[in-house]
Amino acid sequence: MNDFIQPDWPAPENIKAYTTTRNTGVSEASYASFNLATHVNDNPQHVLKNRAILKQSLNLPAEPVWLEQVHGVCVLDTDNYSSNQADAAFSTHIKQVCVVMTADCLPVLICNRQGTKVAAAHAGWRGLQAGIIERTIDALQEDPASCLLWLGPAIGAQAFEVGDEVREAFVNEMPTTAEAFVANRPGHWLADIYQLARIRLQKKGVNEIYGGGLCTYTDSSRFYSYRRDNHSGRMASLIWRET
Repeated sequence: MNDFIQPDWPAPENIKAYTTTRNTGVSEASYASFNLATHVNDNPQHVLKNRAILKQSLNLPAEPVWLEQVHGVCVLDTDNYSSNQADAAFSTHIKQVCVVMTADCLPVLICNRQGTKVAAAHAGWRGLQAGIIERTIDALQEDPASCLLWLGPAIGAQAFEVGDEVREAFVNEMPTTAEAFVANRPGHWLADIYQLARIRLQKKGVNEIYGGGLCTYTDSSRFYSYRRDNHSGRMASLIWRET
């Protein structure tokens, strides 16, 4: 059985959500072993095999809508789209699987309390600062207070060092985000991407935010980390409506 992570959140029973780890696939070397990304120079046949394992292991109702992520703020409607270049996806239909891939960036899974809408967002610092999660909630056309969000595995606060320009980008727009940065060395800060997301989401009006606390950088046995390894696979975070 694959080592999947299931969100610990009070989502409706018809909502299915998982994040993969790097384990029990067929990829080799720095991609070992459950890489699901086609764009990282892994053996394409290994990726296809891993995706087949994923579909079988989770009994997916359909092939996930794999995105071409670009650290932007485009949100894809998986029920009606012409291009897959986006950093978030949503669906209001049953058995449509939304997915994002990460290896340090923050994956965010979203549903509404009624269990009729689902979404997945990929938030690196650029996307987070530009509002990708807020735009995903807007795309759902749902009151933020009725949304449940789960923050998946991302680089932890003790490993995510950024420069002055990153801190300034957040703080100039939203001064309260200053508390998510700790001075590390001249011109550099340790950033808490989970806290940054929570501060922004609370301002948006989201009350139910779950997850956080995992670190892709330090937990090399379970997670890929681009910052740690440079040549790295990707985990997938998936969500769909079963009914």
